[in-house]
Amino acid sequence: MNRTEKQENKYLGKVYLVGAGPGDPGLITLKAKGLLECADVVIYDALVSPAILAMINPQAEQINAGKRRGKHSLFQEETTQLLIEKAQDHAIVVRLKGGDPFIFGRGGEEMEELVNAGISTEVVPGITSGIAAAAYAGIPLTHRLYSSSVTFVTGHEAAGKYRPKVDWNAIAHGSETIVIYMGIHNLPYIVEQLSAAELNLETPIALVRWGTRPEQEELIGTLETIVEQVEQTGFGAPAIAVIGQVVNMHNILSSCRPV
Repeated sequence: MNRTEKQENKYLGKVYLVGAGPGDPGLITLKAKGLLECADVVIYDALVSPAILAMINPQAEQINAGKRRGKHSLFQEETTQLLIEKAQDHAIVVRLKGGDPFIFGRGGEEMEELVNAGISTEVVPGITSGIAAAAYAGIPLTHRLYSSSVTFVTGHEAAGKYRPKVDWNAIAHGSETIVIYMGIHNLPYIVEQLSAAELNLETPIALVRWGTRPEQEELIGTLETIVEQVEQTGFGAPAIAVIGQVVNMHNILSSCRPV
């Protein structure tokens, strides 16, 4: 038996990186729901909705590893180490993440560490908020008349990453629709960068907060007005931003929001 095989045999269990979706419990996948119902341990993030948490096996150990701006229940290294430790003693360990694990959710980083540790790991994709929140707000990200391309980008970059900053000039001209995750706190800077890239200040923008949940709310404006609107209304995170002509569909389609 080689060293890798010996290492793998240390671990009883398997870790599932599960996407919880954006919040509406009706949007979680059947596979994700089944894993929650039979899990031994569930380590979950801050943005997982209470309705999703209610699906967890009552006998399962539940651990909050949530990260919100300036507040960490566990640091990333602690979360990864905890997953490794739990896999030594439990058969089904679920790492439950809001949205999709591989879309701005550090799922790739966590899975890499788990694989390097010799732990059996599987990803269960979820519906990402950038798609679902926009849809629930009546904003189709593509439309034959307005948009044939979409760019997803983070508005909150990690320190020490592979390059120092998002190329907002390229983003501004790269597609007809821009979807920004975690961008509310940096919105003035983002708007300034898009303006410097000569994106028309009359371009519509929608901010969607708590997407797909009962408390979902939207703030509609333009690049020229949105920062002032946020300041006046106190509109805050967690929210996504959608920029482009498709935002104009909100007035037509928002009354058809799912219930």
